This record gives sequence, structure tokens and C-alpha cells, in this order.
Amino acid sequence: MSDLRAEFGKVAVLMGGPSAEREISLMSGRAVLAALRDAGIDAHPFDPAERDLFELRRDGFARAFIALHGRFGEDGTVQGALETLRIPYTGSGVMASALAMDKWRTKLVWLASGIPTPRYRVVDAATDWMRVVAELGLPLIVKPAREGSTIGISRVSGVDHDELRLAWEEASRHDPLVLVEEFVAGVELTASIVGRRALPLIRIEAPGGNYDYHHKYFSDATRYLCPSGLPEALEEAIRLRSLAAYDIVGCSGWGRLDLILRPDGSYSFLEVNTSPGMTGHSLVPMAARQAGTPFGELCVEILRGAHVG
Repeated sequence: MSDLRAEFGKVAVLMGGPSAEREISLMSGRAVLAALRDAGIDAHPFDPAERDLFELRRDGFARAFIALHGRFGEDGTVQGALETLRIPYTGSGVMASALAMDKWRTKLVWLASGIPTPRYRVVDAATDWMRVVAELGLPLIVKPAREGSTIGISRVSGVDHDELRLAWEEASRHDPLVLVEEFVAGVELTASIVGRRALPLIRIEAPGGNYDYHHKYFSDATRYLCPSGLPEALEEAIRLRSLAAYDIVGCSGWGRLDLILRPDGSYSFLEVNTSPGMTGHSLVPMAARQAGTPFGELCVEILRGAHVG
């Protein structure tokens, strides 16, 4: 028996699930599963959409690597179930997972703590759309508060044809809680956290500045620059602020923060992801490689940080 097999015991890689991000979760889970098995770990796939979680305890699983994305897998629900089962799991705990999944409440915590984030409004069917435009300007970003992977997001550049209401209707199909956020022009960056390490920043250049679902997961046209090319002092400052933003939400284990760097050198955090993608286009593995940690070692490091509570 390999040392890692003995250290970790029987490991479940939770993948798939019932969320809108199921397809991406399956891609992440398969990559993690292969890496753990290559390392000699007794790892098995486990899809909570097809099996009851209590089977984890019944079948003797000692740890769970959460490769689920979106609701149920990333919002604290599966974390709470695993704590009830007393099975150590990867990533953030119940509170941080639930908070980070809710972009509105994450913003409230960040703003109260001095972490910069774009101006916004919570909107509904009765919202005065022209007042929102007067307050936040154009263009605007309309998004469901509790979805990921750019699902349900629209960019609105005009209001001559009821565009804001239509964008709200699209977002509300995914979540009744909808945000309208000021559009921040600048360089798109992502900051990865593993353990207590803030990894090298990645600069994202998507075609036409449109980093949507397709360009995020399936397109080879999107460019990822790591090293980011930022001045060393600025990169270091952003990495330290990213770790502070991550800590304030209560995150642990690993995660990723998305932000925009303005031309004047200021920046705003958009959100924190507590169960980031682990696909061929994913950003945490890319940053880890730049820091000298190959994918297999990254998966083992994340698994080693599994905890209960």
C-alpha cells in the first residue's frame, strides 16, 4: 500500500450534482479523480445527484474531495451534510461556503471591512430602472446573486428597449435575488488561494472582453497570462489584499477570487469561489503550475487539508 493510500484511506470525489454547473463539475471531478489515482490514492467517483450522501459513511469513505460547483455543492449544504456524517471534506466550511455563494451578502461583508467591490443595487420587478442608471451609469452588469460560471449574467449598454428589465427577467430565472452592478472597465484578474498561499495572479484576455460560459470553459481563444505582467509591487499588494478578502468571508482550504484592475491602479473584487473549477481551462491549477506545483501535487495538497468543521 502506498503511503498516500494509507494516509487518506478511501476517498470520495464528489462530482456532478444537481446544479446548473453539473457539466463543469463532472469535468473537474474526472480530472481530480485521475490525479488522485495516479498518486496512488484509493479514490472513487461519487455523484450526489445519483446517490444518497449517507452512503459515504455506509461504504467506508474516510474523506471527500468536493469537486461540485454551484448550488448544493458550493453553498454550504453538502458541507453541512458531511459534517453531520463526520467525514472530512476539502475547501471552506458551512458558513463561508454559504456566504461566498451569495454575492450580495459577500459584498455587504466586504464593504463593511473596507474591501473594494463595485457599486450595486438589489433589484426586483418593481425597480425604477432609470433611477438605477442614474445612480450607477452605463454599461451595467445584471446577475443572479447565487449562481456561478457567468450563468444568467447580462451586460446592458442601453435602455431604449427595456434592456434592464429583460436582463433582470433572465437573471431571475436562475435566482429570485438579482443584482445590478456598475461595469468596471479594466484588466480582468483572478487570485488563487491554496492553504495560506496566495498564488501568482492570472490575467484574462477574452475575445471582445466577453469572458462568458463558452470562453471560460470551452474556447481556446481566451488568453491566460501567468505571470500576469503586472509590476511586482502591485501584484504583491493585490495578492495580499486577496488573501484578506478571502479571510474576511471565512474561507479556508482553497479558493479563487475574481477582480478587475482599473487603469488608475485601483481594483475591485467581484466574488470569491470556494470550489473553483479543476478542468483543462481552470485557473487555480494554472496559477499553481506557475508557482511550481503540478496538478497532481495540487490535488493531494487540497485533499490533505480536508477537515470537519
